[in-house]
Amino acid sequence: MNRSVFVELEFWLLVVFSVVMPVAIIWMCLTIRKVSRHHVLAVGLFFVAIAGIDIYLLQALKHRARETPSTADDVIFDSEITVGLYVLPALLAGIGVNIASHVVIQHLSDAQRRFDGRGRSN
Repeated sequence: MNRSVFVELEFWLLVVFSVVMPVAIIWMCLTIRKVSRHHVLAVGLFFVAIAGIDIYLLQALKHRARETPSTADDVIFDSEITVGLYVLPALLAGIGVNIASHVVIQHLSDAQRRFDGRGRSN
C-alpha cells in the first residue's frame, strides 16, 4: 500500500482529466477555423464525460485517502476542501451541456427554417 494518494495512478489521471485535457481541448477549439456540428457536439459531450470521470476519480481518491497513513492527502480529499474540487467537474459539465445544447438548438432552427421555406413555395 502506498503511503499517499499523490503517487497513485488515480491522482495523475485526475490531473490529466481535470487540467490537461480540458486546456488542450479549449486550445484546439480556439485555433480551429472550420468545424462541423458533429465535432462541436462531440466536444460538448466529451466535456460532460470528462466531468463524470473527474467525479469518479475524486470519489476513489477520497476512499483511498482514508486508508493511507498520510494526513496531507486527507486534508485535500477527505475534508471540506473536497467540495472545492467538485467545482471543476461541475464547470466542465456545464460547458459541455451548453455546447451540446447550442448545437441542438442551431440544428433545430435550421430545420425549422428549411421547413418554413418549403411550406411557402407550395
